[in-house]
Amino acid sequence: MKIYKSHEMKEFSNMKVGGSAKELIVIEEKSEIVEALKGRDKVFLIGNGTNTLLSDEFMDVSFISLKNLKKVEDLGDGLVRAEAGIDFDDFIEYMKENDYSGLENLAGIPGSLGGLVYMNGGAYGTEIFDCIEEVEIVDENHEIRTLKRDEIHFTYRKTEIQQKKWIVLSTTFKFQKGYDEARVEELKEKRGGNHPLDLPNLGSTFKNPEGHYSARLIIEAGMQGKRVGGAQISMVHPNFIVNHGDAKASDIKELIAEVKKEVKKHSGIDLEEEIIVVGE
Repeated sequence: MKIYKSHEMKEFSNMKVGGSAKELIVIEEKSEIVEALKGRDKVFLIGNGTNTLLSDEFMDVSFISLKNLKKVEDLGDGLVRAEAGIDFDDFIEYMKENDYSGLENLAGIPGSLGGLVYMNGGAYGTEIFDCIEEVEIVDENHEIRTLKRDEIHFTYRKTEIQQKKWIVLSTTFKFQKGYDEARVEELKEKRGGNHPLDLPNLGSTFKNPEGHYSARLIIEAGMQGKRVGGAQISMVHPNFIVNHGDAKASDIKELIAEVKKEVKKHSGIDLEEEIIVVGE
């Protein structure tokens, strides 16, 4: 375990914004997590920073990174246990190498495996929980527990893990054979063309309201291209906010508030953020 005091957090933000934190704790063995949590009441688990907006100001928070927990074990009979820190693209590559199928529709989603499990990430009708057998977590009492899939409440982009601020350590999946490489390549190409991957961003900013697409609502409200400071509603995909190089977290928050206001005015629909804001 490594501890860095008064650490600048911008490097941990996919949006490349954020101030300094009280400390950053990098976990190198799963057994260290309980010790890291002791005596710390303001803790936030930071993954790849793909859906996390960090405040510009000093954050009185102990950030914990599991980026070094990347082990993947084949347990046989289609069962695979993977630690939370592995990049999801690398996990998809593992599936390819071992001819496992089940999560191809999620290919190209940025972030760590633990982050996707934490929020039940998904795309094109598939959710990561579709293939989950069990999840190893650290609960609110700082105890490490392994929960079966049916012991965890989850819905669209929400989980009990997120609600109770548990920490995902590892996840066991059940896969079938027959990796669909063509589907993965199709989606990677589609994401590359439809998503603003050339600029820092936070991924999808808003959840899709039932029966609607946030991107369409944003276009209809006339907000695509709207800019506040260095932050802009992407012209490539309006559910993404991009950083033109000098955006601040305050710019992004103001832009989010304006989009929600205009969408509500135009359609009567309340947009709900998919991103997580730290240090408000």
